[in-house]
Amino acid sequence: MAIKPESVHLNDFLKELNVVDYSHPIISEKINELFSNEQTDIEKVKIAFDYVRDSISHSWDIQSKRITCKASDVLINREGICYAKSNLLAALLRAVQIPTGFCYQRLTLFDTPEKGYCLHTLNGVFIKSLNRWIRIDARGNKPGVKAEFSINEEILAFPIREDLGEIDYQTIYSAPNEKTINTLETNTDLLEVYLHHLPDKL
Repeated sequence: MAIKPESVHLNDFLKELNVVDYSHPIISEKINELFSNEQTDIEKVKIAFDYVRDSISHSWDIQSKRITCKASDVLINREGICYAKSNLLAALLRAVQIPTGFCYQRLTLFDTPEKGYCLHTLNGVFIKSLNRWIRIDARGNKPGVKAEFSINEEILAFPIREDLGEIDYQTIYSAPNEKTINTLETNTDLLEVYLHHLPDKL
């Protein structure tokens, strides 16, 4: 699939946003812990990806009711759903001048169309040393879900099943989708949100 950024200006993918608050002290502290000047851009992306995927729990997987949204809140609480975890990954990478955007898939919520659909968020990252974008999915692995960092082929969390109405959207956005952020900001029980209130299309 030919992914494409919504803007040709890489600076649009470096901006600090309300939910990508990379100037927050806890984000700065984590950046100093994870990165060094000797690392290549590829190494930095892999380090950030591995950290968010493996060290930040997916809230549904641990059956937590807590809702996080801002990158700093995700890091403080060490949990979030894909909408929130993608904010944290974007914050970590934008803070070290690696352009990072937001990508979307429309997936069946619980494996069959009858149980509904949801939007899933992952990240698009521009690797300057390769002069191209790649997509990575730091949702968090579990039995049946195994996303990996790869610059050669996409190894994402979920394969798209077009026959079931699933969609792999091709655009890399510079800001997260308003529906996803509004969902996190206007609800208080993550388990209720996950079952009944996730947006199902862009």
